[in-house]
Amino acid sequence: MKFLSRTLEVKTERGPQFVDITDYVEEAARECGLLNGFAVVFSKHTTAAIRINEAEPHLLRDMEQMLEDVVPAGNDYAHNKYAHAFSNNGERPNGHSHCQQLLLGASDRCLSSMAGLLSGRGRVSFSWRSITGGTARSSSTS
Repeated sequence: MKFLSRTLEVKTERGPQFVDITDYVEEAARECGLLNGFAVVFSKHTTAAIRINEAEPHLLRDMEQMLEDVVPAGNDYAHNKYAHAFSNNGERPNGHSHCQQLLLGASDRCLSSMAGLLSGRGRVSFSWRSITGGTARSSSTS
């Protein structure tokens, strides 16, 4: 069994935002010599998620809008009142980010072969962060 663990920091400009990390995952799979197996990607952060989907710009905007519609940033979240009421580390209220992450999940996996990742059509591995200007740390494990 081959195993490789790498950490990737992804900076976002807005929340929610999908960021294509396919090249990074493919590079990690090649680096560890993964010919046939699984590439597992997970987020160490509770307001970031990993999902596989197409990288079509209009679809990405639709998915971002869906997350905002289902879990609006402007709602009144108890987490914002209590967990961030006395925050001195610069974190902004992010109750909506935690709730949106629950809909997406912290990890995903795809098959890998000598031809590369077998995850369907297009550029498909995404890291997502639902607060503006944040940094998500994701580990790629093959």
